[in-house]
Amino acid sequence: MARQNRVDPFGEIVAVPARGTFMGNRGILHDASGRLGTARWRLKAWLICLTTFNDRRRQVMTPNRYTELFFLDEATALAAGHRPCFECRRRRFLAYRDAWAAGSAWTGSEPPRVADIDGRLHAERVMPGTRRKRTWMGGLAGLPDGTVIADPGDGSALLVLGRHLLPWRFEGYGRALPRPAGGSVTILTPPSTVAALGAGYAPVLHPTAHEATR
Repeated sequence: MARQNRVDPFGEIVAVPARGTFMGNRGILHDASGRLGTARWRLKAWLICLTTFNDRRRQVMTPNRYTELFFLDEATALAAGHRPCFECRRRRFLAYRDAWAAGSAWTGSEPPRVADIDGRLHAERVMPGTRRKRTWMGGLAGLPDGTVIADPGDGSALLVLGRHLLPWRFEGYGRALPRPAGGSVTILTPPSTVAALGAGYAPVLHPTAHEATR
């Protein structure tokens, strides 16, 4: 039976067999029996981690240890509101940090701290006083690759990739659809992360993303 630890671009944590290519966490969300309660985060640091690192071994959902979450790919995790881990993905975190600073027109004399990024992301991904994901509206034409939007028709998730929109599924991306030239859409990826994508941060995509556009 699949555990409830798979995350979609809307930030929802569900139970499906597909594990994905990245792991992450938001703190301890499960009880001693491995079941999730009502909490969907315990920390403002929502991480995107490697599934293997330095030969470390973990029992998934060990009591009193952080809840292992799994994502189809990095674009999915970014859309849900996560950012690269500083420990297991240090180079990627630094690349994200620098792109995040450039895209957000950071004016500090030093690069933004982890706390600066996490604080901004938390404000952008969660509606105040709720557990609901915060989305925003923007023009489709200007969105960078790796952004995830909601389908204007049925509300499902679509990945922006070049001239295409790719239907998101836990198992991988569906057949590419043509990307309209304009129009306003609901964007799932937080604004500062979209700015980082626009400033050059290229998320790791599931192999089906490139297969879908051939």
